[in-house]
Amino acid sequence: MTAVKECLECGEKIIGRADKKFCSDLCRNAYNNKLNSDSNNFVRNINNKLRKNRRILEEICPDDKAKVSKNTLQREGFDFTYFTSTRTTQKGATYFFVYEYGYLSLENDLFLIVKDDRR
Repeated sequence: MTAVKECLECGEKIIGRADKKFCSDLCRNAYNNKLNSDSNNFVRNINNKLRKNRRILEEICPDDKAKVSKNTLQREGFDFTYFTSTRTTQKGATYFFVYEYGYLSLENDLFLIVKDDRR
């Protein structure tokens, strides 16, 4: 005799295959949407800041390279606290990356923005 299985989302009795976990597509979608959502405000806020930083760099650097002032970045709302990775050159310069866009601090409050197309 097999045990009665219940839907992981709503708890209703499941009829059908032995490995079935949900009573309907609606319940399966609702369960997975909850599971995959940024349920934590902390994570959601950081992801939003990273997306905003990337959008700003993308607008400033439509080609491979661009120079911009720190004031311009700050005026657009760029937050220097949030980046996805760093890369140090052989000469010791450190680029901070927000996904594929990197920025390097230069003299006189200028920044070099680069797009890394290596994927």
